[in-house]
Amino acid sequence: MAVQCYSNQKLTGTYIVIALSLTVHVLASVIWVGGMFFAYVLVRPALGAIDQGTLNSEQRLVIWVSVFKRFFPWVWLCIVMLLASGFLMISLMGGFASIGNHVYIMMGLGVLMMAIFKFIYVAPFKHLCRGVEEQKWELAAYALGTIRKLVATNLILGFLTIAIAIGLSGHI
Repeated sequence: MAVQCYSNQKLTGTYIVIALSLTVHVLASVIWVGGMFFAYVLVRPALGAIDQGTLNSEQRLVIWVSVFKRFFPWVWLCIVMLLASGFLMISLMGGFASIGNHVYIMMGLGVLMMAIFKFIYVAPFKHLCRGVEEQKWELAAYALGTIRKLVATNLILGFLTIAIAIGLSGHI
């Protein structure tokens, strides 16, 4: 069930809560997917393009640890906000029996993205941090390569989820 409000409709408390929840939901999506895009498409190639004499491989790994330590708490916050706002909107729109299939697809993709992120956080990110801390650069580089592949996967899933939200929601 799509939420629609036209200029002649009365704004109810439920509509306002749904609108605010949708705003939170979209902002959390933008922060998470946009952050992955920024890291993968802009930061990664920029660090690789810097002359080896200016910035060596070990320094790049240190920078990535610093970047992820700042970005990952935001991802956790986004996950909480996405779950809370998503389930609130479903509840206010009549529950699971009232939502369209596109919502189930988006929910499934979102949960998959969350699982991939949790794996990134508990496994390769911890190895990256440990490798940098102990100056085990091969371990750190391998962990970063794993993170890169998983972020690329999540970025594609994020784009797909956004496309479904726009294309199948009935608002275009």
